Amino acid sequence: MAEVLWCPVSATGTTSQFTCRWYPSRKNWSGRRIGDWSCGRSFDFTLSINPKRRRLVNGSVKMESFTPSTTPRMCFSDVNIEQGSENLDSGLDFEGVFRNEEEEQEIGCHEQKPDSLSNFLVHQRLKVELECEDDLSKSSVMTLVPAGTETRIHFLEERNEEILSKRILRLSRVNKIRSATELFDSMRFLGLKPNTHACNSLLSCLLRNRNLGKAFSVFQFMWTKENITGHTYGLLLKAVSEIKGCDFALDMFKQLEGDPKHKVYFDVILYNTMISICGRMNNANEAERIWTIMKEDGHKGTEITYSLLVSVFARCGRNNLALDAYDELIENNITPRADTMHAMISVCAREEKRDLALNIFQSMLENGLKPNLVACNTLINSLGKAGKVKLVFKVYGIAKSLGHIPDEYTWNALLTALYRANRYVDVIQLFNAVRSENLCQPNEHLYNTVLMACQKLGSWENAIKLLYEMEGSGLKSVSTSSYNLVIGACENARLPKVALQVYEHMVHRKCDPDTFTHLSLIRSCIWGSHWDDVKEILKRVEPDVSLYNAAIHGMCLRGEVKLAKKLYLRMREIGLKPDGKTRAMMLQNLKKD
Repeated sequence: MAEVLWCPVSATGTTSQFTCRWYPSRKNWSGRRIGDWSCGRSFDFTLSINPKRRRLVNGSVKMESFTPSTTPRMCFSDVNIEQGSENLDSGLDFEGVFRNEEEEQEIGCHEQKPDSLSNFLVHQRLKVELECEDDLSKSSVMTLVPAGTETRIHFLEERNEEILSKRILRLSRVNKIRSATELFDSMRFLGLKPNTHACNSLLSCLLRNRNLGKAFSVFQFMWTKENITGHTYGLLLKAVSEIKGCDFALDMFKQLEGDPKHKVYFDVILYNTMISICGRMNNANEAERIWTIMKEDGHKGTEITYSLLVSVFARCGRNNLALDAYDELIENNITPRADTMHAMISVCAREEKRDLALNIFQSMLENGLKPNLVACNTLINSLGKAGKVKLVFKVYGIAKSLGHIPDEYTWNALLTALYRANRYVDVIQLFNAVRSENLCQPNEHLYNTVLMACQKLGSWENAIKLLYEMEGSGLKSVSTSSYNLVIGACENARLPKVALQVYEHMVHRKCDPDTFTHLSLIRSCIWGSHWDDVKEILKRVEPDVSLYNAAIHGMCLRGEVKLAKKLYLRMREIGLKPDGKTRAMMLQNLKKD
């Protein structure tokens, strides 16, 4: 039965780190309760003695919490508190010893030196302190104390470590960082050890709130108590990469990797974290190295491992490594994730492994996965380059059945497939249908694909209409390649005057012609016997061996040997070297003369 007692004395010890407040209690009316705490380091301390009234529940009084305060520096060496059995008087024996800086240095000689991880943290300008708590853990504990942070210690009636660990777990999950931290510190003060799950959850909570100081303190406690896993290292390194940078985290991992004491705790989760960090840096070489080390250590990858590897290698253009990672995934009987299969379709398309890409696509459908529009477009484009029009439109139908709305890339892939299959008329018809039904807003790629079909057909009228439509469609600018395609359509239609008009219009639009523009013009003028225009074009442009070679070939084929000889001599005078075909033609015609 509970009863109310008058406690004549309460003692409060306040430090720069925490404040200890004590109230006497008893187990029975005839026994004596003795409380003995000792702290082997200097701190700011004040002491107040106040009479308090406390409720005794089942023969014990609850201990109050610890709060910070600030007073002149002194050391709270020993506090011995004894409670009488009959009159409940409390005798207080405080021994306060002031210490100067030299005495503090002497005390520091008895502290253990930090390990390599501690040295690394000190090197990175983190505030690292070592506390000797012989009465608690019998070992050196590294704590990182951020400025202005308060530590509160609570008296715990519950001493079951599993129950207390579950409380830390729940508090950490709801982001109650202060409550979780105080409960953790209270357990550590009383010599209790939270389980690994609780410590990892608290560590994750601290890192989410960017409290690196306390996070490293929890980490070192777990390391000291051998209560650590690879997931612990993963949480720490992930937070370091976000706060300090990926290079910083990678350097830290390399240092931990070189220490067998730390490496023994490495698991596949940690390796996944580091591969992810390498992916953020687009560092495929380091990702490959970590993958190799993981296999050498006997760890088997998970679906997340291979998803990360394929993603990193595909993004960095290391297609062979991506294929190797996917093959290893299949050999280990691991079902690939959707993002892995999407990346592999892209890799297979770049490596022209169209059959494998199609198999992966079909496997996704069989397993109930929904390929995204990018994967469908990639597969359509890949099959279209091979001229497999039936498969292209089959994949297109599947994409529509999945609810995807075709975009500019889809239509361009379909037009490219028809063009590669030499179905130029179908290209123009499909483009007209897309434009008339407003299925998408045509871009430069769509226009150029149709212009290529017009060039092949010699459909110069359609080409010119499309060119003017491009100029008035709101595009930023019409590229040189688009004008070249229109000029090429005029060349195939044997209309040199129209080609020259398009050329003049191109120059007027301040679009710089290139070598292909002039080659097409020269060929068009040669077939139309516009020799003066050929000479004029060669005068306008800077000397180019390919232009002179093309002009000489055309003149020889058209029987204008004298013009070809003059052009050949001029070519040699300006220092241009003719190709073998040009020399052979000139030698053949010189013999005839």
